[in-house]
Parts: sequence; C-alpha cells; structure tokens
Amino acid sequence: MTLPVALVTGASGALGAACAKALDAKGYRLALHCTSNEEGARKVAAELTHPAIVVRADIGDWAAVTGMVEQVTDELGAVSVLVNSGAIRRDGLMATQSIEDWVATIQVNLIGSFHTSRAVLPAMLRARWGRIINVVSPAGLVGSKGQTAYSASKGGVIAMTRSLALECGRRHVTVNALSPGFMATELTHDVPDEARKHFADRTPIRRFVTPDEVAKGMELLVDSDAMTGQVLSIDGGLSIS
Repeated sequence: MTLPVALVTGASGALGAACAKALDAKGYRLALHCTSNEEGARKVAAELTHPAIVVRADIGDWAAVTGMVEQVTDELGAVSVLVNSGAIRRDGLMATQSIEDWVATIQVNLIGSFHTSRAVLPAMLRARWGRIINVVSPAGLVGSKGQTAYSASKGGVIAMTRSLALECGRRHVTVNALSPGFMATELTHDVPDEARKHFADRTPIRRFVTPDEVAKGMELLVDSDAMTGQVLSIDGGLSIS
C-alpha cells in the first residue's frame, strides 16, 4: 500500500518540524518545505521514519510554488495533507513601518497560503479527500498593537479558510486554521523579554505553549471528517484573556 503524502511549509521551523514528525508517525511521506534553511529541513528529514524530501520555494511566488508541487508530485505523489506553517513576522507601528515590510508580510503569509492551497487543491478534489491546515495566530483574532501587517495577514488567512471550507466540503476536503499561542521559536526570538513576560502573564496557564502541543491539534484536524472551516486555538487561553 502506498503511503499518503503531506506537504509542510516552513518545515525547518520548530512548529513545522513538530507537525512533520507527527505526520510521519501517522504514516505519511513528507515533503519538507523551506525558503532558505535547507540544512534545518534536512535535519528534520533525517529524524523521520518514512520517505521524505526537502523542497525549496518562495511561497510568495506562484511559479515557484507550482514548480515545488510538481516536484513533490513527481517524487512522492499527490499531496493529501497540506500544513501551511511558513510565515514571516515584521512588526512595527503602521505610522512608521515601511511599505515594503507591510507588503512582504501579506505576500508571504496570506498570498503564500493561497498559492500553496491553490496548487494542491485540484488533486485533492479529484481524489475526493484532503486536508488543508493553515497556521494562524491570536493576532488574527484580536487586536495586536505593532502588528497590523501580521494581524491582517493572519486574519485574511482565517477568512480564506472559512470560505474555502464552504467550497470543498462536499468533496471531503476539509480546511481549518490552527492558532498557536506564543511559542519560543525562531519566529519570536527577537521579542523583548518584557514582551515575553507580558504574554506569559496574560495566558491563563501562565506559560508559553510548545510546538509539540500545537502539533497534537494538527493531528485532530487531520483525523476529523466533520471539522471544517474552524479555528482551533491552542494558545493556553491567550486569545480569551
């Protein structure tokens, strides 16, 4: 029996790696996407049990994404599960933030999620089964000072998730969003200690969540046939505090 295929974007990051390992444990062959940290993605691949490949692409570039998906399909097969974990964070007050940083954040986080979803969707619809899981953020659910670009990008992904779920449900393709709380990862390494303490203090569980905890939520979204168009928050209560 041929094992199904999952594509994880941002797989060299802590959350992408945790999702990849969880999918490997469930019997998937993995396509591990990276933008620049190929060494990190290869380290993740070396820890997996089932066949895996590393693919590089700028997800903000449609031609690069279609080329990546063609490579995955040729080497592993059609993608059954897509985890959109790749993202950038460029914070700043709108009044002073550069236009380039604002646009780049939307291009990668929102349009990049559209590109990857659009590229794998036809095969999922033909197969009449698929899972698209978009990693978002509490910043897309509530206001976040200094993060207008990041919040807009993640809020846009949430809206896209809900609308796409309506389009795909009858073909057994579910589309959900996974919203982690604050994690100590490469994406947040430059957050000042004072802000880290603020986030921890706001969280009812009084600590950050871990990538492995969030990956368990990803597994739920893969396993559920009835859950679609939803935002699953694994944030320690950050989004309700």
